[in-house]
This record gives sequence, structure tokens and C-alpha cells, in this order.
Amino acid sequence: MKQKYNEESPMHHLVSFNKLLGHYDEQLKSKDKHLAERAKYILDAQAPFPELRDGFTDLSLLDKHKDIISIILQDTFSSVLTQNEIKTATTPFENNIFNSSERFKKILKEAGKGFELEIRNLPMDVSYIMKCTVVLGFHYGYKMDFRRPLFYDIPDANGVMRHYRILYNADFMEIIPTEKAKDLTQEDVDELWANFDNLELWKDKIPPGSFISKGFVISNMFDVTAEHSISGIKSTLIGNNKRGNEDFMESFQDTFRSLFNLKHINVGFTGYDSKANRFLKIYGKGIESYILKGKDMESCDNLLCDHSKNTLIGKETGYYAISNVEKYYNLSEGGQPYKNLHEQGIKSAILAPIIDDGVLLGVLELVSNTVNELNSVNANKLEDVMPFIVSAVVRSIEEEENLVDAIIQHECTTVHSSVYWKFQEEAKRFMADELVGNQAVFKEIVFKDVYPLYGQVDIKESSKERNFSIQKDLMIQLSEINEVLEVAFKIHKLPIYEELMFRVNTYLEEVKEALYTHTEQAIFDFVKEEVNPVFKHLKDTDTDVAPYIQKYEDNIDEETESYYDHRRNYDQSVMEANMQLAALLDKKQVEAQEMFPHYFERYKTDGVEHNMYIGSSIANDRKFNELYLSNLRLWQLQVMCDMEDKYYALKPTLPVKLDVASLILVYSTSLAIRFRMDEKRFDVDGTYNARYEIIKKRIDKSYIKGTNERLTQKGKLAIVYSQRKDEKEYMRYIKFLKAKGYFTNNIEIVELEGLQGVTGLKAIRAEILYSGDKDKKSERTYTYEDLMEELKS
Repeated sequence: MKQKYNEESPMHHLVSFNKLLGHYDEQLKSKDKHLAERAKYILDAQAPFPELRDGFTDLSLLDKHKDIISIILQDTFSSVLTQNEIKTATTPFENNIFNSSERFKKILKEAGKGFELEIRNLPMDVSYIMKCTVVLGFHYGYKMDFRRPLFYDIPDANGVMRHYRILYNADFMEIIPTEKAKDLTQEDVDELWANFDNLELWKDKIPPGSFISKGFVISNMFDVTAEHSISGIKSTLIGNNKRGNEDFMESFQDTFRSLFNLKHINVGFTGYDSKANRFLKIYGKGIESYILKGKDMESCDNLLCDHSKNTLIGKETGYYAISNVEKYYNLSEGGQPYKNLHEQGIKSAILAPIIDDGVLLGVLELVSNTVNELNSVNANKLEDVMPFIVSAVVRSIEEEENLVDAIIQHECTTVHSSVYWKFQEEAKRFMADELVGNQAVFKEIVFKDVYPLYGQVDIKESSKERNFSIQKDLMIQLSEINEVLEVAFKIHKLPIYEELMFRVNTYLEEVKEALYTHTEQAIFDFVKEEVNPVFKHLKDTDTDVAPYIQKYEDNIDEETESYYDHRRNYDQSVMEANMQLAALLDKKQVEAQEMFPHYFERYKTDGVEHNMYIGSSIANDRKFNELYLSNLRLWQLQVMCDMEDKYYALKPTLPVKLDVASLILVYSTSLAIRFRMDEKRFDVDGTYNARYEIIKKRIDKSYIKGTNERLTQKGKLAIVYSQRKDEKEYMRYIKFLKAKGYFTNNIEIVELEGLQGVTGLKAIRAEILYSGDKDKKSERTYTYEDLMEELKS
């Protein structure tokens, strides 16, 4: 780090006390007798050694004249302050210390033998350009602030690293120009400012040896260990991937040891789940939880006594200091949190709640193997660092939530909020396995003993309507093609055009009778491969036919490469209907979730279908009662009526006036559902439960027993069931909702023809009373409790 004086430099360096001695020259004239006498004493001591004024480069003279130099510096290094001030005198641009206060000497002595003093943040050499900036400031008057904070890092007698900020006093420095010095204009300085790295330019403007620097500098140092530790904690917490970094906790603990000036304290973290009122292990390399003592999670009631609980998570939030763990362990007869700490050999501890906006996020743990080393007094040192810890924990929670979301999205796609907690648990376990180096596998999610509900609002005869729209588009397209070919044949009389017209008419007759998939594809291929090339030729060569071809092409849809008029109307009608119905169902679902959390999914086909599953395994921390199932069934009935009502109010505005029919499947037996990782969706679990899925897929195509009449009919809500008790339950609901304006008196019970693998199904068909047929009913959704109240009255 030290620089030799003979290196190329804009300045020739001389160690000199001339400027300091100049102050004493002035004091000789002072009217203060004592001041003048002291100045004379110092000047007389220096007089035999003119080199101390003139300056020298031989650094051995510093040792040779150390006694005289000590006299010269007596006022600068006051004996009264020498035990307190941390001060040194050094050569300029170097770290050659030739005088220091007693406290500085003590600090170096306690650092131990072999310790080498080095300035942190100082380059290995003070460069030519840096010295030029000093010249610009001292001599030319152009201030360039390139300064950086400089520090000494020195261990104390206990081995704790202390940090000292260095402030330089250059009052006793002189910069003297030589004959090589140049006059610099503002343009010259502007050029230098714009070219900091151009060494040759700097040498040209401020040549080597163009100045002499005479003097010495004084370094004043201040112990900034606390501030440095706080900054270190902040920097450590800011970094990404903290928990996956093996050095994180080691570095973090070192900064806390410096802050508290205690070499052997350790730091731990414990997370807190406010919903479950439990402490959680924070997963990460080297992160310990001393109050959990190896457990992954534990109820707060089991880990804290009343006093510590009230301090950490109660109204009297603050630091909980245990200065003597063993004492309180005995007083509490082995109670917590003292038991876990005592069993780990911990003698004193501080537990600091990490709180953001009044919400406890976790606990910072400081522990020591020495009694009273951590206490309620030094706990106050945490005041300055807790805001950074809180910020870091908030950020860490956000990062974890994002990572959990990313894992769930990758492994499972989007999942419903009611079951999200289960996926979070599995994602956290997945992360924990990865952190400890295990093979991480996202296990399948299963919910047992849940009751299913299924409903659909289906577009009647959607396949027939879709085929009809395709049929009409194909007939129009073929007719338009014929018109063009007729014009071409009249003009050119070519048999090829007549032959093409014959084939077009053949396809036209075929489409008029019925539409088959192979016919549609055959026509598409015929137009693309045989008609389009002919039209291209005619368009390029015949100006009389070209306008007819252009008119035909203007009606061709670019994406489908065919006529897309009636099909567009059909698709838009279905899309608009689905969008409106799905939006209504989603809106109503918000209030249903408030009754009792349950899984919900809906998907759009030719209509809108939905699945719901309700049970205690899904609700996590809530106890399930079949009352909630009854509530959800009653809610579903009302919402299905609302969706029908919504559709028939929308129908007049649609391009294609389609009809819909609605159906509900009642299934009284609880079952299990499993999230299929390969399909990214929930499905019933087990062979026995598969019967439910079979019924779901087939009932909308079922017939009334002994007839050719389909179960689902326009204007009627079909409720399919197999149990007598379900019939009684739903008849009660329908009677209640009829009184509220949802149904007419037209209600019937029918038996269904047996489906493949399923027999014994019955259905209630209730005619829906639409808002156009009555006064608008209340927007209120009635509950099972409302039903019970009405039955009592």
C-alpha cells in the first residue's frame, strides 16, 4: 500500500513542519506572555534542525528527530486528550504514522502481534490523477470532490472487530509550483473533467514534478462500529437469495457481535403464522430457531408463558430480555420459553418481535452462553436495526410468496383460493427439501370427505345450430363461386369452367341435404387447391372477371380462409352468453364463499358448467357441518335461476337466438378429490367415486323413462338425484323459492332411462319464473336460515 517518493508524480513530496511552525512564528508576537514563551520554546527546539522547516524525503529523519517532532506537535496532540482522542500524524499520500495519541497506541496494542494496519477503501497506490485533483484544488482553486469514506478495521482485546472512520486534516500542507507548472484555463480544466481516465492528458496539463508538496497530515479517527454494524446489517439484508447463501448467517452474526461488542452471541429467527397462532421454522442455510429447538412449527401457547406472550404478540409489544435463563427456568418450574433455551445451554437471551404495521411477522432471537450478557439494557441497541430487519422480512415474505406462487403455477396452474393454503404448504415443503439438498417432488393434493355439487347452463342443440351456421356459410360461398365461374364461362367458353361449375353444384346439393365433417373438409380442399388457382389466373389476366373475384374475396375471412358470416354470429352469441353467465356466477360465488369456504371451478363449453366441493378438509381451520352443505345447495338453486333469467334477458340482443337448459346433479355421498398433476386439475379419487363422474358426463343426454323426451328442456331447471331424502330436501327448497318468485307451479318428478352403468336416477323439473313474466324479484340471496324461519312461521 505504501508509495515510494521516487515514483512518477505531479508533486515532489517533502515532509515538513513549516506551516505549523509558521503559527508559532506569529505567536512570538503575541501580547500573551505565556503563549509567546511557549512559541519561543518550540521554535528554539527546532532551530538547530532547519530540515524540519525546509522539508526532507529521507523518512529515516522522522525517527532521528522524533523527540523534537514530539515537542513541535505537543499542542496538536494535547496530553490532556491523549487518552481519549484517536489521532495520528502521517506523511502525505501515505500511511507512514510518526506520531499518535495514547489511545491509538492502546488500540493497536490490543489488536495483538502480527496485526497490520491497513486503510479500507484506499487504492493500493494513490494514482497520478488523484494527486492532480489535489493540485487543482489547492493551487488552481478548482474543487474536485473525489473523496470516499476511509476506515481502519481493528480487532479489540476480545477479538470483536471495531471500525474507525478516518478524517484527514490537511491544514499543515503546502503546494508550491515549480518552473514546470503551467497556467490552466477554464477550457483546460473542462477537458480534464471530461477525461478522468486519460493519463496522458493529465500529464500534459499538470506535468510530473511541476509542484512541491510540503507538510504532513493529521488523521482524526472516530469509533463508528455501531453505525458500521447497522450499515452492515442493512447491506446483508438487502442482498438476494439470502437464505440460500451459506455465508449469510455468519456475516449477519458478525455484524450483531460488533454492534453489541460481544464476540460469542448467536442470532436466530422464527417465523409467525397469525392465522394459526403458531411459530414456524425459517428454512435457510445456517438459520436457527432457538425457541423452536429443532421443531418445524409449534403453537405459541406451547412456547410462551403469559408474560412473554403478552410482550411478543400481545398489547405490550416490546423486547423480551431474559438476562438469566436458568433463574427463570427454575422459577417457572421448567416452563417455556426458558425450557427450550435452557436445554440448549443458553444463559441469556433477547427475543425481539418483528412487527410491520401492527402485524407480528416473526421473532429475532439473540442468545448467549453467558449470564447477563444479554439484558434489557443492551436490548435497546436493537432500536436502530429493527426497521431494516422488518423491511427485509417483509421483502422476504413477498419473495417467498412469489416463489410459492411460481412453484404452484408451474406445477399446478392457477388454483382456487379455497384450496390455495394446501398448495402453499406443499410448495413450502418442496422448497425446504430443495434447500437441504433432497430430491424435491411436489406431492399430489388430496381432500377427503367432501360433498360435490354440479350444475350446468347448456345451450340447447348447440351442435345442430353450429352445423346449420356452417351449412349456410358453405352454401353462400359455393353460390358466390358459381357466379364468378358463370361470368368466366360466358366470356371464355372454356369447358374447364363448366366442369368446375358442375362440381360446385354437386357440393352445393350435398351440403343442402346434410353437413358431414368429411364434406366440409372436402369443400375446403377443393376451393383451396382448384378454385383459388383459377381465380388467381383470371384476376391477373381478365379485367372483366376481376371485379367479381374481388367481391368474392372481400367476403372471405382471412383466418378461416372461407366464408365466416353465420358461424361468426353463432360464435359471438355463444361467447357473449358464456361471458355474461360466467361473470354472474363469479360475482355470486364471492358471497357463497363467505358462508363457508369451498372449492369452486367453472368452465365454458357451449354454456357454463361448474363444480363445487365442500367439507372440513378444504376449509382447513373451520369445522364443517351439513348445514353449510344445505346452504350451498339452496344458493346453487337460486344462482341457476338467476343465470337463466340473465340469459333470456340477453337473448333478444344476440345475433343468433339460441335457447338454454339448466341442470343440477345432487350427490349425497361424500367423496375424495385429488389434484391430477398431469392434467393440472381436480378429479374424484378412487374407483367407487368414479360413478359420480360417469353420471355427470351422461345425464344431460338422458331421456324420461318410457319416452323420447329429453330430460333438459327450455325454461325448466332439472335436478337429478337418486335418494328419496334428496327429493324431499329439494322439494322443500323449491316450495320456498316458488314463494320468493323463482319458480311457477309447474313442478314434476320424473324417472330417467338407465344410463350405461347407472340406474335408478330420478329428477325434479321445475319451471323457472323469469323476470319478464313477473315483477322483478329481490336481489337478495336467501339462505337455509331464511328457509327455517319461514317454516317456523
